[in-house]
Amino acid sequence: MPSTREHLRNGVVIPAHPLALTALRTLDEERQRALTRYYVDAGAGGIAVGVHTTQFAIRDSRYGLYRPVLELAAETARAALDSSEHAGRPFVKVAGLCGHTPQALSEAEIAVALGYDVGLLSLGEWQRESEAELVVHCREVAEVIPLFGFYLQPAVGGRVLSYAFWRELAELPNLWAIKIAPFNRYQTIDVVRAVADAGRDEIALYTGNDDNIIIDLLTPFRVTVRGERGVRWIDGGLLGQWACWTRTAVELLARAKAARTGAKLDKGWLAEGAALTDANGAIFDVAHAFRGCIPGIHDVLRRQGLLRGVWCLDVNEQLAPGQAEEIDRVYRLYPELNDDAFVAQHLTRWLS
Repeated sequence: MPSTREHLRNGVVIPAHPLALTALRTLDEERQRALTRYYVDAGAGGIAVGVHTTQFAIRDSRYGLYRPVLELAAETARAALDSSEHAGRPFVKVAGLCGHTPQALSEAEIAVALGYDVGLLSLGEWQRESEAELVVHCREVAEVIPLFGFYLQPAVGGRVLSYAFWRELAELPNLWAIKIAPFNRYQTIDVVRAVADAGRDEIALYTGNDDNIIIDLLTPFRVTVRGERGVRWIDGGLLGQWACWTRTAVELLARAKAARTGAKLDKGWLAEGAALTDANGAIFDVAHAFRGCIPGIHDVLRRQGLLRGVWCLDVNEQLAPGQAEEIDRVYRLYPELNDDAFVAQHLTRWLS
Protein backbone atom coordinates (compact mmCIF):
# COMPACT_ATOMS: atom_id res chain seq x y z
CA MET A 1 0.00 0.00 0.00
CA PRO A 2 1.38 3.45 -0.83
CA SER A 3 2.30 5.83 1.95
CA THR A 4 -0.11 8.67 2.67
CA ARG A 5 2.21 11.06 0.87
CA GLU A 6 2.42 8.80 -2.17
CA HIS A 7 -1.35 8.38 -2.07
CA LEU A 8 -1.74 12.16 -2.27
CA ARG A 9 0.75 12.40 -5.13
CA ASN A 10 -1.08 9.69 -7.06
CA GLY A 11 -4.10 12.01 -7.19
CA VAL A 12 -7.44 11.45 -5.49
CA VAL A 13 -10.82 13.05 -4.86
CA ILE A 14 -10.92 14.92 -1.54
CA PRO A 15 -14.33 16.42 -0.71
CA ALA A 16 -14.42 19.50 1.52
CA HIS A 17 -16.61 18.13 4.31
CA PRO A 18 -19.78 20.14 5.12
CA LEU A 19 -21.27 20.66 8.58
CA ALA A 20 -24.61 18.95 9.25
CA LEU A 21 -26.85 20.98 11.54
CA THR A 22 -30.31 20.62 13.03
CA ALA A 23 -32.97 23.30 12.65
CA LEU A 24 -31.75 24.64 16.01
CA ARG A 25 -28.26 24.97 14.51
CA THR A 26 -26.72 22.32 16.71
CA LEU A 27 -24.52 19.53 15.38
CA ASP A 28 -26.55 16.77 13.72
CA GLU A 29 -24.27 13.83 14.51
CA GLU A 30 -26.39 11.30 12.59
CA ARG A 31 -26.20 13.30 9.37
CA GLN A 32 -22.57 14.27 9.96
CA ARG A 33 -21.61 10.60 10.17
CA ALA A 34 -23.73 9.84 7.11
CA LEU A 35 -21.79 12.39 5.08
CA THR A 36 -18.45 10.86 6.03
CA ARG A 37 -19.72 7.36 5.20
CA TYR A 38 -20.97 8.68 1.86
CA TYR A 39 -17.54 10.02 0.97
CA VAL A 40 -15.80 6.77 1.90
CA ASP A 41 -18.25 4.59 -0.02
CA ALA A 42 -18.24 6.95 -3.01
CA GLY A 43 -14.55 6.19 -3.45
CA ALA A 44 -13.05 9.46 -2.23
CA GLY A 45 -9.36 9.21 -1.41
CA GLY A 46 -9.72 11.40 1.65
CA ILE A 47 -11.71 14.13 3.35
CA ALA A 48 -10.91 17.71 4.34
CA VAL A 49 -12.53 18.80 7.62
CA GLY A 50 -12.48 22.20 9.32
CA VAL A 51 -12.18 23.99 5.97
CA HIS A 52 -14.36 26.71 4.45
CA THR A 53 -17.13 24.26 3.53
CA THR A 54 -17.21 23.01 7.15
CA GLN A 55 -17.78 26.67 8.14
CA PHE A 56 -14.99 28.65 9.78
CA ALA A 57 -17.40 29.59 12.58
CA ILE A 58 -16.93 26.14 14.16
CA ARG A 59 -13.91 27.74 15.82
CA ASP A 60 -16.04 30.38 17.55
CA SER A 61 -16.21 29.87 21.32
CA ARG A 62 -20.01 30.13 21.09
CA TYR A 63 -20.05 26.79 19.28
CA GLY A 64 -16.82 25.04 20.26
CA LEU A 65 -17.17 22.63 17.37
CA TYR A 66 -13.67 22.51 15.87
CA ARG A 67 -12.37 19.52 17.83
CA PRO A 68 -15.70 17.64 18.05
CA VAL A 69 -16.30 17.88 14.29
CA LEU A 70 -12.77 16.77 13.40
CA GLU A 71 -12.97 13.94 15.91
CA LEU A 72 -16.34 12.73 14.65
CA ALA A 73 -15.14 12.66 11.03
CA ALA A 74 -11.92 10.84 11.92
CA GLU A 75 -13.71 8.21 14.01
CA THR A 76 -16.41 7.63 11.39
CA ALA A 77 -13.92 7.36 8.53
CA ARG A 78 -11.75 4.97 10.54
CA ALA A 79 -14.71 2.71 11.31
CA ALA A 80 -15.86 2.71 7.68
CA LEU A 81 -12.37 1.92 6.42
CA ASP A 82 -12.02 -0.96 8.87
CA SER A 83 -14.86 -2.79 7.15
CA SER A 84 -14.03 -5.72 4.90
CA GLU A 85 -15.18 -3.73 1.87
CA HIS A 86 -12.52 -1.05 2.36
CA ALA A 87 -9.84 -2.94 4.34
CA GLY A 88 -6.34 -1.77 3.49
CA ARG A 89 -7.50 1.14 1.37
CA PRO A 90 -5.41 4.33 1.63
CA PHE A 91 -7.27 7.41 2.81
CA VAL A 92 -5.92 10.84 3.73
CA LYS A 93 -7.43 12.99 6.49
CA VAL A 94 -6.87 16.70 5.93
CA ALA A 95 -7.48 19.19 8.74
CA GLY A 96 -8.24 22.83 7.98
CA LEU A 97 -5.95 25.20 9.89
CA CYS A 98 -6.67 28.92 10.25
CA GLY A 99 -5.57 32.09 11.96
CA HIS A 100 -2.28 33.58 12.98
CA THR A 101 0.52 31.39 14.23
CA PRO A 102 -0.66 30.65 17.79
CA GLN A 103 -4.13 29.62 16.61
CA ALA A 104 -2.82 27.61 13.65
CA LEU A 105 -0.33 25.79 15.88
CA SER A 106 -3.05 24.97 18.38
CA GLU A 107 -5.29 23.59 15.64
CA ALA A 108 -2.37 21.63 14.17
CA GLU A 109 -1.75 20.00 17.54
CA ILE A 110 -5.42 19.03 17.81
CA ALA A 111 -5.35 17.59 14.30
CA VAL A 112 -2.25 15.51 15.00
CA ALA A 113 -3.75 14.21 18.25
CA LEU A 114 -6.87 13.12 16.35
CA GLY A 115 -4.88 11.26 13.69
CA TYR A 116 -5.04 13.73 10.82
CA ASP A 117 -2.30 13.34 8.23
CA VAL A 118 -1.84 16.84 6.85
CA GLY A 119 -3.00 20.40 7.52
CA LEU A 120 -4.61 22.63 4.87
CA LEU A 121 -3.25 26.00 5.93
CA SER A 122 -5.48 28.99 5.19
CA LEU A 123 -3.77 32.39 5.00
CA GLY A 124 -7.06 34.28 4.91
CA GLU A 125 -6.29 36.26 8.07
CA TRP A 126 -2.86 37.33 6.80
CA GLN A 127 -3.97 40.26 4.65
CA ARG A 128 -1.37 42.90 5.51
CA GLU A 129 1.72 40.95 6.49
CA SER A 130 4.61 40.50 4.08
CA GLU A 131 5.05 37.30 2.13
CA ALA A 132 8.26 36.70 4.08
CA GLU A 133 6.21 36.66 7.28
CA LEU A 134 3.81 34.19 5.69
CA VAL A 135 6.66 31.83 4.87
CA VAL A 136 7.90 31.97 8.47
CA HIS A 137 4.36 31.17 9.65
CA CYS A 138 4.10 28.21 7.27
CA ARG A 139 7.49 26.92 8.37
CA GLU A 140 6.46 26.96 12.04
CA VAL A 141 3.22 25.11 11.39
CA ALA A 142 5.04 22.56 9.21
CA GLU A 143 7.10 21.58 12.23
CA VAL A 144 3.90 20.26 13.84
CA ILE A 145 2.06 18.71 10.87
CA PRO A 146 2.80 18.20 7.16
CA LEU A 147 1.41 21.05 5.10
CA PHE A 148 -1.16 21.21 2.36
CA GLY A 149 -0.55 24.72 0.99
CA PHE A 150 -3.60 26.72 -0.02
CA TYR A 151 -3.98 29.45 -2.64
CA LEU A 152 -7.42 30.86 -1.76
CA GLN A 153 -9.17 33.21 -4.17
CA PRO A 154 -9.52 36.84 -2.98
CA ALA A 155 -13.31 36.82 -3.56
CA VAL A 156 -13.78 34.60 -0.50
CA GLY A 157 -11.05 35.97 1.76
CA GLY A 158 -7.77 35.04 0.12
CA ARG A 159 -5.07 37.30 -1.26
CA VAL A 160 -2.89 37.41 -4.34
CA LEU A 161 0.43 35.67 -3.71
CA SER A 162 3.45 35.97 -5.95
CA TYR A 163 5.40 33.33 -7.82
CA ALA A 164 8.28 34.15 -5.47
CA PHE A 165 6.17 33.20 -2.44
CA TRP A 166 5.27 29.80 -3.88
CA ARG A 167 8.84 29.24 -5.01
CA GLU A 168 10.09 29.80 -1.46
CA LEU A 169 7.28 27.77 0.09
CA ALA A 170 8.17 24.86 -2.19
CA GLU A 171 11.52 24.63 -0.39
CA LEU A 172 9.81 23.48 2.83
CA PRO A 173 10.61 19.76 3.24
CA ASN A 174 7.31 19.11 5.02
CA LEU A 175 5.16 20.63 2.26
CA TRP A 176 3.27 17.63 0.90
CA ALA A 177 0.73 19.26 -1.40
CA ILE A 178 -0.80 22.54 -2.59
CA LYS A 179 -4.46 23.28 -3.22
CA ILE A 180 -4.54 25.74 -6.13
CA ALA A 181 -7.75 27.75 -5.83
CA PRO A 182 -7.21 31.35 -6.98
CA PHE A 183 -9.88 30.98 -9.71
CA ASN A 184 -7.29 32.59 -11.99
CA ARG A 185 -5.29 30.92 -14.76
CA TYR A 186 -2.22 33.16 -14.41
CA GLN A 187 -1.97 32.49 -10.68
CA THR A 188 -2.59 28.77 -11.18
CA ILE A 189 0.40 28.62 -13.52
CA ASP A 190 2.51 30.51 -10.96
CA VAL A 191 2.10 27.67 -8.47
CA VAL A 192 2.77 24.88 -10.96
CA ARG A 193 5.87 26.64 -12.25
CA ALA A 194 7.18 27.42 -8.76
CA VAL A 195 6.97 23.78 -7.66
CA ALA A 196 8.65 22.61 -10.86
CA ASP A 197 11.40 25.23 -10.61
CA ALA A 198 12.09 24.07 -7.05
CA GLY A 199 12.64 20.54 -8.36
CA ARG A 200 9.98 19.23 -5.97
CA ASP A 201 8.19 16.72 -8.14
CA GLU A 202 7.03 14.88 -4.99
CA ILE A 203 4.75 17.79 -3.99
CA ALA A 204 1.18 16.91 -4.98
CA LEU A 205 -0.82 19.53 -6.87
CA TYR A 206 -4.57 19.69 -6.33
CA THR A 207 -7.14 21.81 -8.08
CA GLY A 208 -9.37 23.93 -5.91
CA ASN A 209 -10.55 25.89 -8.93
CA ASP A 210 -14.20 24.81 -8.78
CA ASP A 211 -14.83 26.98 -11.85
CA ASN A 212 -12.31 25.06 -14.00
CA ILE A 213 -12.02 21.54 -12.62
CA ILE A 214 -11.81 19.54 -15.85
CA ILE A 215 -9.46 21.93 -17.63
CA ASP A 216 -7.13 21.81 -14.62
CA LEU A 217 -7.11 18.00 -14.59
CA LEU A 218 -6.49 17.67 -18.33
CA THR A 219 -3.88 20.39 -18.85
CA PRO A 220 -0.30 19.20 -19.45
CA PHE A 221 1.65 22.12 -17.95
CA ARG A 222 5.01 22.49 -19.68
CA VAL A 223 7.71 22.94 -17.05
CA THR A 224 11.45 22.73 -16.55
CA VAL A 225 12.67 20.54 -13.70
CA ARG A 226 16.40 20.53 -12.91
CA GLY A 227 17.15 21.83 -16.40
CA GLU A 228 15.03 19.20 -18.14
CA ARG A 229 11.88 20.05 -20.06
CA GLY A 230 8.85 18.06 -19.03
CA VAL A 231 5.15 18.05 -18.26
CA ARG A 232 3.41 18.41 -14.91
CA TRP A 233 -0.20 17.46 -14.30
CA ILE A 234 -2.50 18.55 -11.51
CA ASP A 235 -2.91 15.32 -9.60
CA GLY A 236 -6.39 15.48 -8.06
CA GLY A 237 -8.87 17.83 -6.47
CA LEU A 238 -9.77 19.13 -3.02
CA LEU A 239 -13.03 20.88 -3.74
CA GLY A 240 -16.24 22.17 -2.25
CA GLN A 241 -17.94 21.16 -5.50
CA TRP A 242 -16.92 17.57 -4.76
CA ALA A 243 -18.72 17.71 -1.38
CA CYS A 244 -21.77 16.71 -3.41
CA TRP A 245 -22.10 14.37 -6.41
CA THR A 246 -18.92 12.74 -5.07
CA ARG A 247 -19.39 9.37 -6.75
CA THR A 248 -19.52 11.11 -10.12
CA ALA A 249 -16.41 13.09 -9.19
CA VAL A 250 -14.49 9.87 -8.47
CA GLU A 251 -15.49 8.50 -11.86
CA LEU A 252 -14.55 11.81 -13.51
CA LEU A 253 -11.04 11.82 -12.05
CA ALA A 254 -10.46 8.22 -13.14
CA ARG A 255 -11.55 9.07 -16.69
CA ALA A 256 -9.40 12.20 -16.75
CA LYS A 257 -6.31 10.26 -15.70
CA ALA A 258 -6.95 7.72 -18.43
CA ALA A 259 -7.46 10.48 -21.02
CA ARG A 260 -4.05 11.96 -20.19
CA THR A 261 -2.34 8.96 -21.74
CA GLY A 262 -4.02 9.34 -25.12
CA ALA A 263 -2.49 11.07 -28.11
CA LYS A 264 -5.57 13.21 -28.66
CA LEU A 265 -8.19 14.68 -26.35
CA ASP A 266 -11.83 14.25 -27.27
CA LYS A 267 -13.57 17.62 -27.58
CA GLY A 268 -16.41 16.19 -25.52
CA TRP A 269 -14.27 16.99 -22.49
CA LEU A 270 -14.69 20.70 -23.24
CA ALA A 271 -18.47 20.37 -23.23
CA GLU A 272 -18.31 18.40 -19.97
CA GLY A 273 -16.06 21.06 -18.47
CA ALA A 274 -18.50 23.80 -19.41
CA ALA A 275 -21.39 21.81 -17.92
CA LEU A 276 -19.59 21.30 -14.63
CA THR A 277 -18.65 24.98 -14.46
CA ASP A 278 -22.26 25.98 -15.13
CA ALA A 279 -23.47 23.65 -12.38
CA ASN A 280 -20.86 24.99 -9.99
CA GLY A 281 -21.98 28.53 -10.76
CA ALA A 282 -25.47 27.66 -9.53
CA ILE A 283 -24.36 25.69 -6.47
CA PHE A 284 -21.75 28.26 -5.43
CA ASP A 285 -24.01 31.26 -6.11
CA VAL A 286 -21.57 33.06 -8.37
CA ALA A 287 -24.37 35.53 -9.29
CA HIS A 288 -24.18 36.93 -5.75
CA ALA A 289 -20.39 36.81 -5.24
CA PHE A 290 -20.49 33.33 -3.64
CA ARG A 291 -22.67 34.39 -0.71
CA GLY A 292 -24.82 31.27 -1.07
CA CYS A 293 -21.91 28.89 -1.64
CA ILE A 294 -22.24 26.72 1.48
CA PRO A 295 -26.08 26.71 1.51
CA GLY A 296 -25.94 25.72 -2.17
CA ILE A 297 -23.88 22.63 -1.36
CA HIS A 298 -26.24 21.89 1.51
CA ASP A 299 -29.24 22.19 -0.80
CA VAL A 300 -27.94 19.51 -3.15
CA LEU A 301 -27.24 17.21 -0.19
CA ARG A 302 -30.70 18.00 1.22
CA ARG A 303 -32.35 17.04 -2.05
CA GLN A 304 -30.54 13.70 -1.86
CA GLY A 305 -31.62 13.12 1.74
CA LEU A 306 -28.16 13.37 3.27
CA LEU A 307 -28.98 16.62 5.09
CA ARG A 308 -32.24 17.72 6.69
CA GLY A 309 -31.87 21.37 5.69
CA VAL A 310 -29.50 24.06 4.46
CA TRP A 311 -28.89 25.64 7.86
CA CYS A 312 -25.56 27.32 8.63
CA LEU A 313 -24.20 28.56 11.95
CA ASP A 314 -24.61 32.12 10.66
CA VAL A 315 -28.36 32.68 10.38
CA ASN A 316 -27.72 35.16 7.56
CA GLU A 317 -25.99 32.53 5.43
CA GLN A 318 -28.86 31.29 3.31
CA LEU A 319 -29.71 30.39 -0.25
CA ALA A 320 -29.69 33.54 -2.38
CA PRO A 321 -32.81 34.73 -4.21
CA GLY A 322 -33.23 32.56 -7.27
CA GLN A 323 -30.44 30.15 -6.29
CA ALA A 324 -32.73 27.15 -5.73
CA GLU A 325 -34.20 27.73 -9.18
CA GLU A 326 -30.69 27.83 -10.66
CA ILE A 327 -29.89 24.50 -9.01
CA ASP A 328 -33.17 23.14 -10.44
CA ARG A 329 -32.01 24.30 -13.88
CA VAL A 330 -28.61 22.60 -13.80
CA TYR A 331 -30.18 19.44 -12.38
CA ARG A 332 -32.49 19.31 -15.41
CA LEU A 333 -29.82 20.28 -17.93
CA TYR A 334 -26.98 18.02 -16.73
CA PRO A 335 -28.49 14.90 -15.10
CA GLU A 336 -25.25 13.01 -15.79
CA LEU A 337 -23.45 15.10 -13.16
CA ASN A 338 -25.44 13.93 -10.14
CA ASP A 339 -25.07 10.71 -8.16
CA ASP A 340 -28.62 10.61 -6.81
CA ALA A 341 -29.14 6.93 -7.64
CA PHE A 342 -25.97 5.95 -5.77
CA VAL A 343 -27.01 7.94 -2.71
CA ALA A 344 -30.54 6.50 -2.75
CA GLN A 345 -29.10 2.98 -2.85
CA HIS A 346 -27.04 3.43 0.32
CA LEU A 347 -28.68 6.25 2.31
CA THR A 348 -30.53 4.04 4.81
CA ARG A 349 -27.29 2.27 5.76
CA TRP A 350 -25.35 5.53 6.11
CA LEU A 351 -28.02 6.86 8.47
CA SER A 352 -28.12 3.73 10.62
